[in-house]
Amino acid sequence: MTTEQLTEWPVTTQREVGTLPLSRLRRVTDYIREHLDQDLRLARLGAVAYMSPFHFARLFRRSTGLPPHRYVMRARIERAAELLTSAGPSIAEISRMVGFRTPSHFSTVFRRLTGVTPHEHRARRLSGAGARRPEETMEAAGDAP
Repeated sequence: MTTEQLTEWPVTTQREVGTLPLSRLRRVTDYIREHLDQDLRLARLGAVAYMSPFHFARLFRRSTGLPPHRYVMRARIERAAELLTSAGPSIAEISRMVGFRTPSHFSTVFRRLTGVTPHEHRARRLSGAGARRPEETMEAAGDAP
């Protein structure tokens, strides 16, 4: 899944039955992107969409093709990949900036979704090597948690 697929909105004005209304989907995905550094629990995301957590999770998955937790993890890793393109903050700082409690967990999830460690990703980006974009690697790796 590419970054564009995570952030683009459906073009149609009609929605499928059993999915989130587009305005609520947009509200939740915007909230996720703006609050990646925070603990994004299902109850909070449901409240943003004005729904119970269970109902929200079911409709969110139907609307995006991903469960809320997996969507949040992908958004965090995509944001981290952007931050890793500069020599600025350390990997530990970036892990906290995108909502991971420990750099170890961040590295594990980053590698699972992109196929490389954060350090390898940064080294490739800073050296200008033609590494694959994280979104391309995520597509190849599938949605394995």
